[in-house]
Amino acid sequence: MKAAVIESVGRAVVTEVPDPTPGPRDVVVEVAACGLCGTDLHILQGEFAPKLPIVPGHEFAGEVVGVGAQVTEVSVGDRVAVDPSLYCHECRYCRTGHNNLCERWAAIGVTTAGGAARYALAPVANCVRLPEHVRTQDAALVEPLSCAVRGYDVLNSRLGAHVLIYGSGTMGLMMLELAKRTGAASVDVIDVNPARLETARRLGVSGAAANADELERPQGWDVVVDATGNAAAIQDGLERVAKAGTFLQFGVADYATRVSVDPYRIYNQEITITGSMAVLHSFERAAELFANGVLDPEVFISDRIPLERYPQALEQFAAGVGRKIVVVP
Repeated sequence: MKAAVIESVGRAVVTEVPDPTPGPRDVVVEVAACGLCGTDLHILQGEFAPKLPIVPGHEFAGEVVGVGAQVTEVSVGDRVAVDPSLYCHECRYCRTGHNNLCERWAAIGVTTAGGAARYALAPVANCVRLPEHVRTQDAALVEPLSCAVRGYDVLNSRLGAHVLIYGSGTMGLMMLELAKRTGAASVDVIDVNPARLETARRLGVSGAAANADELERPQGWDVVVDATGNAAAIQDGLERVAKAGTFLQFGVADYATRVSVDPYRIYNQEITITGSMAVLHSFERAAELFANGVLDPEVFISDRIPLERYPQALEQFAAGVGRKIVVVP
């Protein structure tokens, strides 16, 4: 079958690889669409994936075309979105409910072959059936949405909060949509990309600017979310948190990224700094929210690119052009 392969640091190609064969509790999914994510860029840079080469793609949905001998939950012909998370269920973190922090953490498209291919292998337990009205090629959005849902689980955001989000790419916009539905009094977005800010305005943001100084909230924001992973944005965001507020590190930063914090201010103003890592008990809920229309795929998906152009799609994504880019095998 044809698949994208990150062969080595900085090099991605499209080539032929063997078709996957399901184990007893696995299914084979014919991929309808696979989203690109910042994690894919980190893998290209030599981070996250323990070894290369790897078939990337952890945001995907498709049709079941093969099932293992012990699979009864889904059948050939079912359309599914796939949770890429692979946990050991044995380590201390898994046993205490923090599976996303698993000591043997793995993921489809990160540590095992992913969805940037015609076919992908997944445990049946990771598959969520899609209702009739959901288009399979749109359901690649379920996985990033499940990460955003996890982010709001961490926040425990209270009604009436004033929220500031750095970044109006796919993840920032998803956090915006969830903030609107979790009772935020206002949601402001910061981005240096005018086109992305325009999308935030289209979705009904309270304020959109290239710099938080352009927004009128001198006391700061109750919730500040970084959805960029950019050091300058993180540093600025930490300084915008109101007293008793929370800063959420949601964007994926490079390993070497460093910022400064003011310990006395954290103490004196009771500021919480926290993080949200991937998916945790949030995939099914994200699938239900998606099916109920929490996101408009036509707004969120800006480009549908043939799999043959995966390297070019990565370059476009790295350049910050468009919103969610999906490749279509």
